[in-house]
Amino acid sequence: MKLITEEVNDIRILSEMNEKTGKKDMYIEGIFMQAETKNRNGRVYPLNVLTKEVERYNNEYVNKNRAFGELGHPDSPTINLDRVSHMITSLKANGNDIIGKAKILDTPNGKIVKSLLDGGASLGVSTRGVGSLKPSNGYQLVQDDFHLATAADIVADPSAPKAFVQGIMENAEWILADTGWQQIHFEAAKKQIKEASKNDIESVTLRLFEHFMSKL
Repeated sequence: MKLITEEVNDIRILSEMNEKTGKKDMYIEGIFMQAETKNRNGRVYPLNVLTKEVERYNNEYVNKNRAFGELGHPDSPTINLDRVSHMITSLKANGNDIIGKAKILDTPNGKIVKSLLDGGASLGVSTRGVGSLKPSNGYQLVQDDFHLATAADIVADPSAPKAFVQGIMENAEWILADTGWQQIHFEAAKKQIKEASKNDIESVTLRLFEHFMSKL
């Protein structure tokens, strides 16, 4: 499946009193995802695909206080705990919009986010997931195998060009194994097989297969 990221910059900053600590917690809130609309990446998420995946993500992560996001643009579906900056506390559909809310945590990256927001920085969120894409009438239609890795990473420039993300999508695929998300570089593997001689192609193919299996 392809790595898919989407970015939104319509985010509000909230401050709420924590009754347990007596201190104010900082939150961000806004539209995290949108369905049935061609986005700036040329992709469309069907509403049924998005709502089904949001329901799963809520049940498995948000409701169990396990829905984390990172600061910056990770290049894999895996959540890196040492880079976590916030925890998503709410995710719900409102028409074709998915409205999210996230608490900024007191982690090293969370403190960076708080400092940036306190300083007046404008930040956005980037959804991260994996799934298949199908060309359809001038756009890429996200298929029903879409799997949400996180509803929101925090990014500095939501309007930046998508060249880096497109590069990831074109050169790597991802599978969910028992040990987590594993990256498969199909293009590199195909190149090695294509360049192998007739005498070596069997051994090259076997080596690539064994390497793939070792990652599972």
